[in-house]
Amino acid sequence: MSSFEDYMLPCLNKKLLGIECPGCGMQRSVSLIFQGDLTAAFKMYPAIFTLILLFGFVLINHFKNFKFANRIIISLAIINIVIIMGSYILKFL
Repeated sequence: MSSFEDYMLPCLNKKLLGIECPGCGMQRSVSLIFQGDLTAAFKMYPAIFTLILLFGFVLINHFKNFKFANRIIISLAIINIVIIMGSYILKFL
């Protein structure tokens, strides 16, 4: 029986340069969510839940337009960028 991990893409940045990219850990984090380990998913990639919230809102907004959707999407995007870059910088400290 194959699992989700068998189909994960390798990080080309890490493979070619030896340095993790800001997205490293996202696939493994999604895999951990599917396994039900939410704490480990957060530790693997801290922005995973806010990314799910962002993509979920964008998807729902595609079918039902909200009044302040652009502001909400931009705010969620900024929050995600801050979390992703903050955790990426903390990896190297």
